[in-house]
Amino acid sequence: MTMKSIAWVTDSTSIIDPEFAKNNHVYIIPLRIIINNECYKENIDITIDDFYEKMRQHEKVGSSQPPIGEFIELYERLKEEYDEIIAVHLSSELSGTYNASMQGAEIAEANVIGIDAKVGAYPIREMIMRGIHWQKKGLSGLEIKAKIENIIENMSFYLIPASLTQLHRSGRVSGSQFVLSQLLRINLLLRFDEGKVVVVEKIRTMKKTQQALLEIFKQDVGLVSDVCIMHSNNLEMALKLEEDIKAMAPDIRTEIMTYIPAVAVHAGEGTVGLSWIKNTSINSIHPGTAPLVFPEALFA
Repeated sequence: MTMKSIAWVTDSTSIIDPEFAKNNHVYIIPLRIIINNECYKENIDITIDDFYEKMRQHEKVGSSQPPIGEFIELYERLKEEYDEIIAVHLSSELSGTYNASMQGAEIAEANVIGIDAKVGAYPIREMIMRGIHWQKKGLSGLEIKAKIENIIENMSFYLIPASLTQLHRSGRVSGSQFVLSQLLRINLLLRFDEGKVVVVEKIRTMKKTQQALLEIFKQDVGLVSDVCIMHSNNLEMALKLEEDIKAMAPDIRTEIMTYIPAVAVHAGEGTVGLSWIKNTSINSIHPGTAPLVFPEALFA
């Protein structure tokens, strides 16, 4: 059986390495970062360091979806070059990117298998990388989609904002929540839930907020092989979380990565996140992964 050629389409929130993308037929459409009414293509026109510098200087900072025309142009080309096209995009609850992609495919009359990842960053990268693995095993686009949907059902993504200032500016936190958190010095533990970012707990200290996150992770750790720690210019806290995770489960693979600008625009500088995917017989590319054993004394 001849393996079908598949083009992968995603957006810049997928944090896919450009060299990997080039070698594996992954096409990345950048979101736009808007700073003081000036528009930048994410990861193309502006570096992460330049972004943080500009965000500190200007209050008017935001992001927007790519123009639909970019999707139309891409799909018109890809439909002539590949047997199938799979598009995996940032949560449609947070951005219009997925809808723009699907509308572009319809206008271009391209048959595209669309997947709303209901999240961004690390999990999207995993969906695409595992999808390419399954493609090389001979699976069809629809079979791959079913496996990616199982990843979505078994993924977790939590956030600890260092400050609610940027979340308030971007409209993710109401004025009353912002004022209350400032007065009481409340820290929020957030998570992605069906594509939306929701509040899990309101906690008085940052240390207790981190402990609450680790307790949640502890419940799944026996089913997890890899965990990603993400941060917005807060490597110190990311390293501390990695240390605590390693103490809990020494054999788990950890990765630390910096948030892209489109996330930092809304979450703010200093935000830290934790994401993992529970292994199942459907979504795992490491069959036979043994449950991890960790010392109970860590949380005694």
